[in-house]
Amino acid sequence: MASPTPAPQVAPSGIHGLGAFVTADLPAGALLGTYDGRRFTPEQLLAKDWDPRVTYLFSMSNGSTIDGGRGGNATRHINHSCLPNCEAAEEYGARGRLVVRIYTSVPLRAGEEAFLDYGLIIDETDSPGAYPCFCGAPGCRGTMVATTPEDRVPAAEPAAMQVATI
Repeated sequence: MASPTPAPQVAPSGIHGLGAFVTADLPAGALLGTYDGRRFTPEQLLAKDWDPRVTYLFSMSNGSTIDGGRGGNATRHINHSCLPNCEAAEEYGARGRLVVRIYTSVPLRAGEEAFLDYGLIIDETDSPGAYPCFCGAPGCRGTMVATTPEDRVPAAEPAAMQVATI
């Protein structure tokens, strides 16, 4: 079991809006936090009228979606990068419920911003250009959308963020 780490601090990001920054030096594999928020079934998700400008939705392999904007925490502010330093993993929590935990994939120094590759999966009628990436990383795709199968987050491992903060 991973040892607890200090919660990320939310502050202005050079990438987009607000970001989540680590508050202590962390090794690769350290738990950064759990993605919290209200949970929706697929039916509830489709029935809701979402604000397309700002959403914090994290889809999970069991079909449920976590809305970090309602009851969430600082992990909802983890921005996208095509060269991420964290990854999301679905695990079973203490009460047997599926949860999303964010782990560092490389060592991070205190003050560094945490990033995930959102690997968005969009409708065929949508354009990847509607989901621009501002990470500026070498090899940046220019979009938060998974443009190749390698960009997609595996369904059995980390959860894919389906709708990002844009």
